[in-house]
Amino acid sequence: MTLAIRPARPSDAALIHRFVTELAAFEREPDAVEATPESFTEALFASPPAAEAVIAEVEGEPVGFALWFHNFSTWKGKRGLYLEDLYVTPSARGKGVGRALLIHLAGIAAGRGCARFEWSVLDWNQPAIDFYRAMGAVGMDEWTIQRVEGDALARLAALK
Repeated sequence: MTLAIRPARPSDAALIHRFVTELAAFEREPDAVEATPESFTEALFASPPAAEAVIAEVEGEPVGFALWFHNFSTWKGKRGLYLEDLYVTPSARGKGVGRALLIHLAGIAAGRGCARFEWSVLDWNQPAIDFYRAMGAVGMDEWTIQRVEGDALARLAALK
């Protein structure tokens, strides 16, 4: 099996959109994706880009992707790499693709001097949690994600 990981190209926008849609279905949110291939093109290939992505290929066929961006740790005084999405198609799971993507991103984070490499995982996805722990990840059990979006974001922004 020949596995390769390459930077995403503008022509991959529809593929990335497809992978995100498949991931949303897996995460029990099949109708939640509002992004479009055009919005991925704009986000990933603007100057500067809002995020970056790589495509995993087996025998030249796309089987997964990872999309990330940089955040910043005030405590460390350095940027970090935040993995927004990692997806491997069902037919390619168990073949080392996810492992290769994580290792690839860890290399990017280390090469860019990042203090951290972080991501979130759904608490019901025990196979993923077990996989991440086996790769050296540590759960941040004392932290919870907080989110404001949509109408709530507009209301918060309008407060004076």
